[in-house]
Order: sequence, then C-alpha cells, then structure tokens
Amino acid sequence: MSNKEFFINRYAQLGWEFEAVESRKAIRKNIMNIKGKNLEQRFNSMGFHLQRIPFLETGYWIEKSKISIGATTEYLLGFYSIQEAAAQIPATLFTELKGKTILDACAAPGGKTVQLADLMNNTGTVIALDVRRQRLFALSNHLERCRVANTVVYNLDARCISKLGIQFDKILLDVPCSGNFVTDQKWFEKRTLQDIQRNAKLQREILSEATKCVSIDGELVYSTCSLEPEENEINMDWATKNLNLEIEEIECPGQRGLSSVFGIKLDNSLERSRRLWPSETQGFFVCKLRKRAGGH
Repeated sequence: MSNKEFFINRYAQLGWEFEAVESRKAIRKNIMNIKGKNLEQRFNSMGFHLQRIPFLETGYWIEKSKISIGATTEYLLGFYSIQEAAAQIPATLFTELKGKTILDACAAPGGKTVQLADLMNNTGTVIALDVRRQRLFALSNHLERCRVANTVVYNLDARCISKLGIQFDKILLDVPCSGNFVTDQKWFEKRTLQDIQRNAKLQREILSEATKCVSIDGELVYSTCSLEPEENEINMDWATKNLNLEIEEIECPGQRGLSSVFGIKLDNSLERSRRLWPSETQGFFVCKLRKRAGGH
C-alpha cells in the first residue's frame, strides 16, 4: 500500500471520501484601518472580483485578479491581510476580546495576531510568541504594515509560556501540525504516522503549558490544519481528562468533531468541536476550551 493509499484509507474510516481540492485565495479586511474607505469599490476599480465568504464577517475569496493580491497600495497600507478562509475562523470564536490580555502562542507569520488586534480594536494587549527567531521578522513586518499597536513579540517556545509570568484571559493555540495535502502537493509523499505522533506529543506539551497560564474560566482556542485525529480529537479528549478543561460549543462551519476514532470511544463533548474536511477551504480542525476552577 502506498503512503497516499494509507492516508486515504484512514480518511474513509473517519467518514470522508477523498477528493482532490485546490486552495482558494482569500483575504480578510482589517476594520481598524479602513474606516470611511470602501475596500470593495477599490478592488472593483483594480479588476479584482471578490466573493464574500458566507461564514466570515470580514473575509472574501478572490475570484479573479489582474495583478498579485499582495502588490496593491491597499495591501501595503494594511487595509487587508491575505489569509486562508478556514484560518480566519479560530480568532472569531472567543467571547469579548476588547481590553483583554491575549496570548497568540505560535504566532508567525502573524495573520491571526493581526486579526486578534483587529477584533480588539487595538485595545488590551496581545503577546505573540514564536520559537524560530527568523520567523519573527515576518511577524513584526506584518504587525507594522497593519499598524498594530497593542502587541508585544517574544522569541519563545510555546512550551515555556510560564516564563513570562503572565495570566492570560484568552489563549490562541494554532499549534504546529502535520498540515494537509491541499496546501502541499508533496504531502502524501513525505508524511508518516511517526510524524503525526511526534507532532501530537508536541501539541500536548504546548496545551499543558498554556493551561497553567490561562485564568480560571479563561478560554483557549485550539486549531490545526491537520486532518489527523491524533492531532485533533484525540488530543482534545486527552486535554479534557488531564488538564481540567472542558469543551465549549461553537458556531462555525464544518462537521461536528469525532467522538469515536478507529474504534476508540472519545468523550461525547468532542462533538462540540468542528472538523472541516477539504472543500471550499483547506482541511482544518478547531476546538474551544474553558478552564474549570481547580485546574492547573
């Protein structure tokens, strides 16, 4: 059995029949920077055709463009960010963000960091971390281009969050993951089950550390662009059993998370999470957790 056949067979066991999908280009308006400006009208005048993404308030698919979407004056002025549609979902799942202290634990290249700042209207504080120093340049440039004023950037491994000595109201965990075939043409050739298990372990380590640093009753949003249950539902099941976290119901596209994986029964609360199989978006998983009293 080839590597591709192995993974396709896994997806069939999880209830999804494989189909080739092409990623659609998408953007997100930065509301804090475009007040009084009609971005849609500007796009039309440049020959761009936009389609509103129905499940996002500020997201658009790029249906047609005469020039590169990253080569416009509007882009350089921070009027919008280039951000895949599914990747725009996690930051929208928090309750009130304005004035809060937020952690973006695996932040580079910064799309979700800018989105958090936009949702906060540049109030409160965002702490943005990334373990790789060279990735911080892209993150800092993104923040500067979009005129983000409430964010502090640290070169820090997300497994060391407690070194900051800060308790956060909300934590975004868009954790390192195995990715999926939609955004990587060679994914099936290079990915192994050992990779997935190694990534799942890293994700649990980040989850465990983040739980120590979120306030009681604080919210964590966990997301990956992986389709593999070891990195998604199985990790969330582990979190509810070991970290005193509970899964919250969310409103967003996708199928309900799996409560049974390869014959293993998981907690029924996993159905409150969402699994987006590749279709109009790349593959994605998202789950919102709340820290119960008495947690770490």
